[in-house]
Amino acid sequence: MSDPGPSPTPEEAAETGTLAASIALKQRAGGIIVPVVTVVFAFVMSFIIVAATQHSVHTALVVFKEIFLGSGLNWLAHPTTNTFTSISAYNLSQTLLQTTPLILTGLAVAFAFRCGMFNIGGNGQYLVGLIVANWLGVDFAGLNPFLHILLCMSAGTLAAAAYAGIAGVLKATVGAHEVISTIMLNWIAYWTASWLFGAGGALQNSTSPTNPVSNQVSPGARLPDFWGKQGFQGLHVGIFVSLAAVVVFWILLNRTTLGYEVRAVGFNPDAAAYGGINVKKNFIRAMAISGAFAGLAGTLDMLGGAQNYQVGQLDIPFIQVGFIGIAVALLGRNTAVGTLLGALLFGGLLYGSFHGLGSSSVIDPTLASNLTYIIQGLVVLFVGADVLILYVWNSRKKARRRPRGKPAERVEATT
Repeated sequence: MSDPGPSPTPEEAAETGTLAASIALKQRAGGIIVPVVTVVFAFVMSFIIVAATQHSVHTALVVFKEIFLGSGLNWLAHPTTNTFTSISAYNLSQTLLQTTPLILTGLAVAFAFRCGMFNIGGNGQYLVGLIVANWLGVDFAGLNPFLHILLCMSAGTLAAAAYAGIAGVLKATVGAHEVISTIMLNWIAYWTASWLFGAGGALQNSTSPTNPVSNQVSPGARLPDFWGKQGFQGLHVGIFVSLAAVVVFWILLNRTTLGYEVRAVGFNPDAAAYGGINVKKNFIRAMAISGAFAGLAGTLDMLGGAQNYQVGQLDIPFIQVGFIGIAVALLGRNTAVGTLLGALLFGGLLYGSFHGLGSSSVIDPTLASNLTYIIQGLVVLFVGADVLILYVWNSRKKARRRPRGKPAERVEATT
């Protein structure tokens, strides 16, 4: 048997292999560079837009300064534990409250991505977790507080997992694309929540039958605040649950057989099936795990934040939480730490824009939310162009090396 010779390097394999292998190599080579460049590009373009519309570079600088101060990140330079005597500390606590569900909805999108699926149903899964948490948080009022919280969180998470699993089953059995099915499931969850919390609904507040608002969860089911005064919208312990979910996400993908199969299916379903992996089963359980992350976000928001929901308020999380989770996952390159940092960035943008700019006279307060959406859209746009950015960068390096090799090639061609 002849010696096959040394194994090719990843670079050599990419040059002689398929386009998918080349793209995968470029994305791995990007590391943290592409997300950082993406954020820089998004903020630079946003800065240009603000400067152009407000006719002043100074105004644009002040706008981004107000967003930074509104997010409370300046508290880190002079920390204090009293959120009521320091506005920056309070702002930071509210930024972290925004970040908590975004971590989980980002993980929901990222986990499905790693299996080659696009879970656009984070909004619906979030609402399923919220509905179940409200139902059990109201009906089991006399239960031990620890058991009550655990029951609400577990049931909401499992219900959302089962709900997301529907899209996985449809994909595995009849080939229905998960984008279409999850969009439809989003609207089913939305209108179900509107009916349950609306006037005459099963979960509507019985003390005010004309007010479309849900019952308020029992005080025993309320997540305790560890920063700020209990009951006055302090930062609750749900942030630690989200951080624990980041660890679980990393362990599942990188230290378990399940994670290996999910990643194998995401990279190449046909090769995974040839290697003995049940692709259909992985589609179903990857979607279910994704839904569990998003449902957990809904339970935390219900038990730790709102405690009840009006029908009109459903529009806010429905528009933001699940879809921002897509941007968070893309910016974090579907990794655990990247998703965490992306969620913090978007949490700061959300609270900083609405409350930093909304309470100032720098620009029209009604434009503050639109600026947030512009930045989000630009981040998604530039994240989607990561392969193009790396291709241009690598082409520049090849162009520098080409003059040294061309003379020899011309000599060979003439001989």
